[in-house]
Amino acid sequence: MRTGGCRCGKIRFLVEGEPLGGVACHCRDCQYMAGGSANLTWVFNDAGFKLTDGVPSIYKAKPTSGGIYFCSQCGVQVFSRPDSNTTMVAIKVGAFDDAAGFKVQADMWMSAAPPWHAAHEGAAQFEGNIPSDS
Repeated sequence: MRTGGCRCGKIRFLVEGEPLGGVACHCRDCQYMAGGSANLTWVFNDAGFKLTDGVPSIYKAKPTSGGIYFCSQCGVQVFSRPDSNTTMVAIKVGAFDDAAGFKVQADMWMSAAPPWHAAHEGAAQFEGNIPSDS
């Protein structure tokens, strides 16, 4: 079991089960969210995820977006729900109390990465979304 939350502590979560993978997303939306760098998330099965404190606010970039869940008090983005797979939750690495063991296994949306975004050594590279059969 892993725990985490936002900076001010208003939002708290726990997640059980092994991670499905570590992802660095280089899409333009993630660049906005991460202050210019790639957005790092640890992906888990949604069935093991539970909010234990607080109710996050949700921002949807488009109507079909799964949305980014964030703290309305401190502004920290805690997790997102990919619109392409509702059985997964992508938790921001910085939201974990202890992110020991995190490793980027896939770099996605490399087609949108600026030239100074370096791909992670040994990680699979995708020009867009990770294919569902990966």
